[in-house]
Amino acid sequence: MSYHDPVYLFLFLPAVLLAYQLTPGKKRWLLLLLAGYLFFWTISGKLVLYLIGTTLFTHYIGLWLELLKKSCAERLERERSQDRNSNKNSEKNRLKVGEKAVREEYRKKERLVLALGVFVLLGVLGCLKYYNFFARNANLLLEQAGQGSIFEIKNLLLPIGISFYTLQAIGYMADVYWEKIPVQRHLGKLALFLGFFPQIMEGPISMYGQTGEALWKGEDLKGEDLSAGSSRILWGLFKKMIVADRLYVLVKAVFEHYQDYSGSIVVFAAIAYTLQLYMEFSGCMDIVIGSGRLFGVRLPENFCRPFASRNAAEFWRRWHITLGAWLKTYVFYPVSVSRMVKKWNRFGKKHLGKYLTRLGATAMCLFPVWLCNGLWHGPSWHYIFYGMYYFVILLAGAALEPVRAGVIRFFHINERALYWKIPCILKTWVIIFTGELFFRANGLKAGMTMFFSIFRDFRLSVLWDGTLLDFSLDKGDYLVIFAGLLLTAGIGIIKERNLLKGKGLQDMRTPFRWALYYGLILSVLIFGAYGIGYQQVDLIYAGF
Repeated sequence: MSYHDPVYLFLFLPAVLLAYQLTPGKKRWLLLLLAGYLFFWTISGKLVLYLIGTTLFTHYIGLWLELLKKSCAERLERERSQDRNSNKNSEKNRLKVGEKAVREEYRKKERLVLALGVFVLLGVLGCLKYYNFFARNANLLLEQAGQGSIFEIKNLLLPIGISFYTLQAIGYMADVYWEKIPVQRHLGKLALFLGFFPQIMEGPISMYGQTGEALWKGEDLKGEDLSAGSSRILWGLFKKMIVADRLYVLVKAVFEHYQDYSGSIVVFAAIAYTLQLYMEFSGCMDIVIGSGRLFGVRLPENFCRPFASRNAAEFWRRWHITLGAWLKTYVFYPVSVSRMVKKWNRFGKKHLGKYLTRLGATAMCLFPVWLCNGLWHGPSWHYIFYGMYYFVILLAGAALEPVRAGVIRFFHINERALYWKIPCILKTWVIIFTGELFFRANGLKAGMTMFFSIFRDFRLSVLWDGTLLDFSLDKGDYLVIFAGLLLTAGIGIIKERNLLKGKGLQDMRTPFRWALYYGLILSVLIFGAYGIGYQQVDLIYAGF
């Protein structure tokens, strides 16, 4: 079962909605929890035990952290009560020093507990998802050194969504440690946060403070939520079934048989894949966010018109927003305040100057972020290359920022003017398309071969000589794809420029609103990718 599957849309989701409304308010969170585990079981079967184990362990770590914080507060209160009658400055100073030592003692214990929690969760994820990758590469190195292979390749079962709920669990533990949120003492409610069925397969990656309370509020279904959620689901189906599933046919053919195609077709396929990825992943997020909205839960947005970005950094603030926010909060920030970075800053200020010091600190903070980003997507060198690609791009952007600022000042450039924005956007598109070529390629070697083929054999004539009709797509298919992309781009421009002044579909008049609803439904039914030559395509991020 998947989010675009008829079983989910016409059986599972309506059944959960009906049962939710019939269930007493205080017990509705329990129904959502049971629905989450049932949904997970239909996908991964007995592997649901991994989710249960993660939940139990995360709950235990949270309670342990709370206990340490409580013990610290009680000890400080005892010491204060003992010295409460003392008015001497020396006694007051001694008390302050003692309190500092106590806080540091317990803070150290909390750090060890948090480290244990993170190590165990990442250890399980690493063993299941990355063991074979490291085993193969270790064996290869040993063979090149004249040694025999010592690591056995194992057939490990990987639960769907493990990367998503693991990050949410780590985020929860870190937020409890930082005292951003109170610990959730109710095991069932924490389980619901980690196992809410609309987001368990592909995200978005929620922080506890964003969705926690809404999940067990248990309010009645509202007409506004039902309308907004349903229209969002329809829009997601439009993106996936009309555009993404058609593009998949072309993308699969080129990337699996790239040796047979010229550089121009490779470029066309790279662009097609980027659009397919966006339409599918953002379409899935529309279905997910719409499903959550039906129950009154507003899940965080994962996309914000990324193709309007003027540089790579802005692109990643608009693309897969929740993953970027998670990496910024739980990787970038801890590294930026670490002892290593602080020592570098002190050294740089004395010996290197402000520019090099800042650039070095930026590199130290960005590298683990983008290494984690690459590895998170999968155990393969081309994913690691993808992460390092953006690391280099973003670091180069930071290094050249003074030059860019100087050029703008010297030529009195208006950054909001179209003559400046359009070239910046087009440059960003080139960066994005190139990155996605390596992301989609069947390995790093294949990605390199495809990239260099662009410069060896590039003939624009293949774009109009009928070659594009060899991918089981006819002119009608390309017309439908173009129309779908044009509609999506138009809606994006309206939102980007706020032409509706903050008003949405729900603010429109009823006849016009229902006309749009029926238009989306008929579009999916009529123009959805069905029949001979097509296949139901699994959601891309379900495997990450």
